[in-house]
Amino acid sequence: MSSVNVINPSVNSAEFVRHEVSGRVGCITLNRPKALNALTLDMVRLLTNALLEFKNNPQVLAVLVRGQGKEEAFGHFCAGGDIRFFHQAALAGDDSLGDFFTEEYALNHLIHTYSKPYIAFMDGVVMGGGMGISQGASVRIVTDRTQMAMPETHIGLFPDVGGGYFLSRCPGHLGEYLGLTGQKINGHQAIMAGLADGLIEAQRLPLIWKTLLSTPFESGEAVERWVQSQFTKFEPAQFPDKAAIDKCFALPSPLEISLALAQENSAWADQTLASLNKASPLMVHVVLAQIRKARGMGLADDLRMERDMVHHCFHLRQKSETVEGIRALAIDKDHHPKWAHAQLSDVVQDEWPRFFESPWTPATHPLRHLN
Repeated sequence: MSSVNVINPSVNSAEFVRHEVSGRVGCITLNRPKALNALTLDMVRLLTNALLEFKNNPQVLAVLVRGQGKEEAFGHFCAGGDIRFFHQAALAGDDSLGDFFTEEYALNHLIHTYSKPYIAFMDGVVMGGGMGISQGASVRIVTDRTQMAMPETHIGLFPDVGGGYFLSRCPGHLGEYLGLTGQKINGHQAIMAGLADGLIEAQRLPLIWKTLLSTPFESGEAVERWVQSQFTKFEPAQFPDKAAIDKCFALPSPLEISLALAQENSAWADQTLASLNKASPLMVHVVLAQIRKARGMGLADDLRMERDMVHHCFHLRQKSETVEGIRALAIDKDHHPKWAHAQLSDVVQDEWPRFFESPWTPATHPLRHLN
C-alpha cells in the first residue's frame, strides 16, 4: 500500500476519490484498487469535501459509495488506512500522521450524522478505515464476496474509526470477540452481527447502481426504500458459536477469556485462542477496556477517546507496539512481531489504562468540535 501520494504532493491523488452527481444521487467511488482502496490523508480530505458538496446540493437526495476493483466497477470496498504511511510518518515524527487520524475521525462522525441517506456498498474487503466510512451509513449493503474485519490487534493497534462505538453495540459480546481476535466474517455474518443491513449478490451491483443513477426518485427515503427492496431474503439465523462467544467474551479480563477458550474443547475455541495469542497482548487489554467503556458513550465521546488512544499508540516511535506490528506485517513482512509482552499474563495492571489518558484538555482536544 504505497503512501507516496501523501509524502509527495506532486502525485495527483484526486483520481483516488471520484465523485459526481447523476440523476438525484451523489456518487463516490474509491479508486485506488492496487492498494485495495486503502485511505490516505488526501483521500480522507477528498471524501469529506465531496460529502459537504453533496450535502449542500438540493439536486442530491442520497449519496452512494463504493470501491473500484482492478477489473470492474465494483471490487474491494476499502482495506483500511494506509499503514505503510503510518509506519513511515511515526518514525519520522511527521505531524501529518496526527492530522490523518483527526480528519479521518471527523469524517466518520460526518457520515454517522449525515443529513441525507448515505448508502455503502461493502463488497469484497471491508476492514479498519473501510468500516469507518461504512458503519455510519443509513443503508449498509454486503455481498456474497464481503470479507469484513477489524484486525487491528494483530498490528498492535485497536479498532478505531468509531470501532468502540459500533462493536460495543453488536448483540451480546460479539463486539469483544471481533475486536480482540480480528476475526474475518462474511456478509451473512455481518448482518447477524448488526454490522450490515442487507445482502445483494455482487453480480447484481452494476445494474442496481445504474438504476439508482437513472431513476427520478422523489425523496431520499424513496432511494433507501428501493435499495432495501433489492435485498436477498434469507431465514434469520444466530451468529455461529454465539452462545460460546457470549460465555467466554463476557468475562472480566483477557486472561480469563483465554482460559475459558482453552477449556471449551472445540475447533472454534482452538482457532479463536490461536488468533487471540497472535495479537499484541498489551493491545488486547486496551481493546477490551475500549469496547466496554464505549458501551456507555455517544459517538463523539468515543471518537475523542479513540483520538487519545491513537496518540499513545504512535508517540513512542521505535518503542511503539503499533510501529512494530506494522513492520512485521507490511514493511519487513516477517510476520513475527516482537511484542512488548510474550503473553497476556505478562501485561501489568497499570499499563493499559494509560492509553485512555488524554494528552489534551477538553478545550484543546483536536475533536472538541464534534457533538
